[in-house]
Amino acid sequence: MNEINLTILFASVIATAAPILLATLGETITEKSGIINLSLDGTIMLSAMSAFVIALKTDNLLAGFVFAAGVGGLVAATVAFFSIYLKQNQVAVGFVLTLMTRDLAYFIGSPYSRMAGPQVSPMPVPVLSDIPFFGDVLFRHNLPVYFSMVMIGVAWWYMYKTRLGLRLRSVGENPEASYARGISPNRVQMAYAVCGGLLVGLAGAAFSLCIKPGWGQPQGAEGSGWIALALVIFGGWNPVKAALGAYLFAFLQVMSIYFQGWLPSIPAQVFQVAPFPLMIFILVIVFFAQKESFVRWAEDKPVIRAIIHALSAAAPSALGRRYSKE
Repeated sequence: MNEINLTILFASVIATAAPILLATLGETITEKSGIINLSLDGTIMLSAMSAFVIALKTDNLLAGFVFAAGVGGLVAATVAFFSIYLKQNQVAVGFVLTLMTRDLAYFIGSPYSRMAGPQVSPMPVPVLSDIPFFGDVLFRHNLPVYFSMVMIGVAWWYMYKTRLGLRLRSVGENPEASYARGISPNRVQMAYAVCGGLLVGLAGAAFSLCIKPGWGQPQGAEGSGWIALALVIFGGWNPVKAALGAYLFAFLQVMSIYFQGWLPSIPAQVFQVAPFPLMIFILVIVFFAQKESFVRWAEDKPVIRAIIHALSAAAPSALGRRYSKE
């Protein structure tokens, strides 16, 4: 039986979580403004392919990341434009785009499938990387992983500690009241939809240039966008809680590798897909945590009450609702 090395385990979780964490933070920002972007899964695939191809052709990793971020921003801007200015259903537009971008990624990227290409190298942080245990877990990664960790604090601080963050949340809760105070809800929603899309694009680049270098069909990032959407709900539209959900999912993914070694008689595919239904189960728990009857039932159960309190959250009041000045 394979023994667990805790240092390797937690370092793997931190690294594996980076792409999904970036996508989750991006969608959290977008949904806080009232826009639902369901195109995440296809956007991640298209940006992953774009990042790899551009980095391969230019021999420049930075160009790959920048182009991928642009792809993510463009797709998100399309969703926002159709919703804000053309008054179309956000869910329908996003769902169509995720299918279109996924197929486009497979079609354009077909000639580059299974080709060797550039990938981001680890960049240990001087001094900090020498700290026992924590140095190996937190400070021996590459730049995209560091960036994903820093963005947790940046997103939380921006949303809850700045005037611009207050405007973002006010538009997501009540765009009519925001407009009465001189804020343009349409501009705010478009801006933050693009900002969130940029992070989703970077998530795709992190997959093909860091976590699973290269491009292929399947790529290995399939389904990540749907998980990111679920994690936004799990986190109650709070970037810190959503980040914890991303690390939980990464932990389940890493542990599935250990379980394959411990239980070789069970098909490996079972462990590969196991994190997905487990996340669905957690979402079911979150759903019941919002029910008033369930909350009353747990009043005299301290442990369950604490779990419900940690999971309780409400979506932005204007989420998915098209705003019109008229």
